[in-house]
Amino acid sequence: MTTKNSTEYTPRDLVGYGGTTPDPQWPGGAKIAISLVLNYEEGSESTPVNGDGATEVLGSELGPGVQPFDDGQRDVNMESLYEYGSRAGVWRILRLFDQYQVKCTSYAVGQAMLLNPAVGAALQAAGHEAASHGWRWIDRSAWTFEEEKAFAKKAIRAIKQTAGKEPRGWYYGNVSARSGQRARALIAEVYREEGLELKYYSDSYSDDLPYWVPMPGGAATEGLLIIPYTLDNNDYREARYNGFQSPTAFADYLIGAFDELYAEGVAGAPKMMSIGLHCRLVGRPGRIGGLRKFLEHAKSKEGVWFATREEIADHWKARFPYKPVA
Repeated sequence: MTTKNSTEYTPRDLVGYGGTTPDPQWPGGAKIAISLVLNYEEGSESTPVNGDGATEVLGSELGPGVQPFDDGQRDVNMESLYEYGSRAGVWRILRLFDQYQVKCTSYAVGQAMLLNPAVGAALQAAGHEAASHGWRWIDRSAWTFEEEKAFAKKAIRAIKQTAGKEPRGWYYGNVSARSGQRARALIAEVYREEGLELKYYSDSYSDDLPYWVPMPGGAATEGLLIIPYTLDNNDYREARYNGFQSPTAFADYLIGAFDELYAEGVAGAPKMMSIGLHCRLVGRPGRIGGLRKFLEHAKSKEGVWFATREEIADHWKARFPYKPVA
């Protein structure tokens, strides 16, 4: 059982798999597993409309360094940059996935899904996965332990209501890093209380393969699968100083990462590759061509497994069940 001020967290592991990584035995002998992740956040960001004191300043075309209005007024221009993602960007991206017959995992924010339930219906109809990205896309550091648990449960219910199934994976993300120390144990406790299986947790960027850690607050025989995410193969860089300057630059970076990992797979050490996407960013016409170019490149190779993160979790658990640490 965790406590309000719990710091329960697995000690740092700076060794990992070492110089020889395990063969993940991807289905069909695939040389690489690709996880496309579509973050759906629009409408859940900080704004006076949601009762917040200021409008969000991160994650948009305006880049870093934007200052919020200091008098509590809405910044409707910033709001509109987010609204592009829910009105147009998400549909452009989903059409592209349909065209190339690939599945994604959506890091879905509960409040955002309720505000545009057609997105959840579309994810469900196309066979995509809806994982949880929390109740709102805001800094959670001011929330109490019990408040955060209540909001996590609201997120689970919202995703089930809109996408047809409770999320079996969780990713909070860097916006909430200040309260990340307790998050893993808190989410594990919420899933126990809800009687749900937490198949994986993705607040990690530490490896190219999934790995197990002891389940926080669980029995000695229980493990929690960590499926690492990415901040480099990620269009969120468009909202930072080191953004990709063209769709070709984004494609070139993704293709470079793919080619290196694919070569490692051919040499007998397959890996996985996560790609982070945001509706309001890569969903713009000037950027989505880079994603299209990458998909064309990856689809031209043999032995490439496009999988949801839940599919990867199920595969890993079947092939490499958790072994308690002595």
